[in-house]
Amino acid sequence: MTVREALQHASDRLRQAGVANPRQDARILTAAAMGRRPGDLIAYPEAMLAEHHLTDLEHTLARRVRREPVSRILGSREFWSLPFELSEETLDPRPDSETLVEATLETLRERQRPYSLLDLGTGTGCLLLSLLKELPESWGLGVDVSLGAVATARRNAERLGLRDRATFLNASWTDALSGQWDVIVSNPPYVSERELAELEPEVRLYDPLRALVADDNGLGAYREILSSVRPLLDEDGFVALEIGAGQAQYVTEISMSMGLDVTRIARDLQGMDRCLIARPKGSRVAEKKGWNGEES
Repeated sequence: MTVREALQHASDRLRQAGVANPRQDARILTAAAMGRRPGDLIAYPEAMLAEHHLTDLEHTLARRVRREPVSRILGSREFWSLPFELSEETLDPRPDSETLVEATLETLRERQRPYSLLDLGTGTGCLLLSLLKELPESWGLGVDVSLGAVATARRNAERLGLRDRATFLNASWTDALSGQWDVIVSNPPYVSERELAELEPEVRLYDPLRALVADDNGLGAYREILSSVRPLLDEDGFVALEIGAGQAQYVTEISMSMGLDVTRIARDLQGMDRCLIARPKGSRVAEKKGWNGEES
């Protein structure tokens, strides 16, 4: 089978399975089976696939037909232009979450200062490690209730050369934590039980449910986190939370009830409210900035 024929075969199978971008996924999986980059296939459409390449391709196609994400099949996902290993116990990082990284960096501004960062529910470590790559003098702690996620985050820190500035702890949210932090970030579970059934199979069937779903109509994790972060924040510190569609006002109200002022809501590339930043009430920065609910 030639590369052209393999791509057509793979595209047809994925299209019939209802995959959203069959041609793109076919190119990625065919290239992976051949040990090549996707762009290499364009130049050699008549190249022949070896038997073991075809075997590998059929195996990965069978997984994709079952709607397993390409990133999980390949075992990694690019986030903030960095490669992150995935595991069964971690969320597959989404491009939307880069909004939190961007908003956090814009809020800090002075990137050469030695900030202390805390990442609650760290998963792959993508938020913490992406921030540390941009903040060369800073260090951080990632916390996750899953031992598997903690192990994955440690491996990612090692691969990215950040082992000396990133530590990971197996714990639930802020349990066993003390001290004060300049920045606390989190992408907590925020999908309600009702919304879960409406998610794409790639998410619903393959992301760990405890990293996706929260009680109280998707707001339970926010209540738990926000009820405990204020004593952990430095005087001029802030918390940055990823939020789901339509949750900005609810999470703002929870923040205010917990002694925090929301100073910014950042929107993702689709124009959706995606990241909420809050500071302790009465802090100099919170009083200076304020928020009218319209900042992007």
